[in-house]
Amino acid sequence: MDATKAIIESVDRFRQRRTAPLILELDLTEGLAEGPPSDPLGALLSMRKTRLSDVLEGLRRARKDPRVKGLVVKIGGRPLGLAQVQELRTAIVQLRAAGKLTVAFAETFGEFGAGTVPYYLASAFEKVYLQPSGDVGLTGVSLEQRFVKNALGKIGVEYQIGQRHEYKTAANMFTQDHMTEAHRESAARIAESVIEQIVAGVAEGRGLPPERVRELIDQGPFIGAEALEAGLVDRLAYRDEVYDEIRSEGDLLLYVSRYAKGPIAGKLPHPGERVVALIHGNGMIRLGRSGRSPLGGGGAMGSDTISAAFRAARRDDSVRAVVFRVDSPGGSYVASDVVWREVVLTRKAGKPVIISMGDLAASGGYFVSMAADVIVAQPGTLTGSIGVFGGKPSVAELLGRIGVTSESVDVGANSGMFSTSRAYSEPQWERVNAWLDRIYDDFVGKVAEGRGIARDRAHDLARGRVWTGADAFGSGLVDQLGGLEDALALARGRADLPKNAPVRTYPRVHPLERLRPAESSEDRAAALSRVRLEAWGPLTRLTAELGLPAYGPLMLPGQWSIR
Repeated sequence: MDATKAIIESVDRFRQRRTAPLILELDLTEGLAEGPPSDPLGALLSMRKTRLSDVLEGLRRARKDPRVKGLVVKIGGRPLGLAQVQELRTAIVQLRAAGKLTVAFAETFGEFGAGTVPYYLASAFEKVYLQPSGDVGLTGVSLEQRFVKNALGKIGVEYQIGQRHEYKTAANMFTQDHMTEAHRESAARIAESVIEQIVAGVAEGRGLPPERVRELIDQGPFIGAEALEAGLVDRLAYRDEVYDEIRSEGDLLLYVSRYAKGPIAGKLPHPGERVVALIHGNGMIRLGRSGRSPLGGGGAMGSDTISAAFRAARRDDSVRAVVFRVDSPGGSYVASDVVWREVVLTRKAGKPVIISMGDLAASGGYFVSMAADVIVAQPGTLTGSIGVFGGKPSVAELLGRIGVTSESVDVGANSGMFSTSRAYSEPQWERVNAWLDRIYDDFVGKVAEGRGIARDRAHDLARGRVWTGADAFGSGLVDQLGGLEDALALARGRADLPKNAPVRTYPRVHPLERLRPAESSEDRAAALSRVRLEAWGPLTRLTAELGLPAYGPLMLPGQWSIR
């Protein structure tokens, strides 16, 4: 009798979970992952991160699901990139329009620090709650560039670097001690474009005039009570008070990523089903396979891995279109050209290619994108940087100061030109500049061909200049403003697929990524106790980072961040 009772109770609990009202949860404390991991270590390190595509799919389903009452999101911890934030804001606004309650909760928007971008995300929600001890670091945008030329000179290191052209300023931190006129012009426009987007978003979300938002930015940061008085938040409350207010008895909590998985029947293969292929290209571009970046902290986009994914998609008759999600600051010119060729071949095979740009799709990131049918970017995406630089440091003086001497046996006039223990000779410097000219000419020529514009116009838009997605759209480097969902919709339309045609990810997901996540915050503690791995390293990449120290021929300028 006891066994029968237990079975009946289990069935009742299962039925309740299938029909009970849902409050969806999203915890952004650990940030968001752009795509599937490309190596086992990446799989382990990303186990605590929710995938952006899962969040977008979950919120899309929730709009039409009568069981879903609302969404509560914890904002804070690691910063998100501006383009990722804009993807989330769009999904939140659409969820609100569907009549669902949307709540943002933060312990603080910057604890004695900047919190402009996290608050920009929160402003899209119907209600914004802040812990009483928290702050709102709404302070605007600051792009700071450090220059190390003089410091390197003091220890006997000199850089010899050529660049094409004046806006390709990534190497300036090594070759200049101040911003050049072109550098400052580019940085100023980026900052103004970003602040325009943030002001417009906050003004719309909080029902404030844009002029008032500008005033508040100049007055920030705000302690909790001041933020409440200014109308930036709706209530000062702790987490338990927030949940008590929005959750009724019988409501179930479920993480968005878990909810996005949907019924198992929808995941089973259907022979002959027509699909859209989704290929993720994240991180510095390099020859070989995707994996961990040699600088630590983030992944690298390997030309072999991405090319194999494109070839697999071309050969698969069920794949009718490809969406290539690019989030990269650039890297190897040769590797970028390998991926560019695969995009061209996929289009020649009759399968449309749509680019969805993430936070960064600049330099090599733009190179791999420019041959696509359509390029979609967020207003806050950083793209362009159509240019090249290259060179080397000379450490001969430094070695001499510390008593290190070197000798070499050279066979060939230029056999030692890449050694850092000597400077370039005049003939060697001529070869470096010929190399830079050839790369730049190829880059600009392919931009003109891919975008259908005159070569002179392509050069005007190039010259190494970085553009926000909003400005790139205005100049024709980008075709449409939007996110991943918009790119997938375009792909389905171009391929004459139904609006709900499934998406298949390439390259195939690593088995470690299939480990079952926690379903809600109430059972997350047990899941976190199983795996606690942190990525340490001197150059760990933050998703809000807008630039990296120069390395490789195709990169972004400086060390800028918007927080």
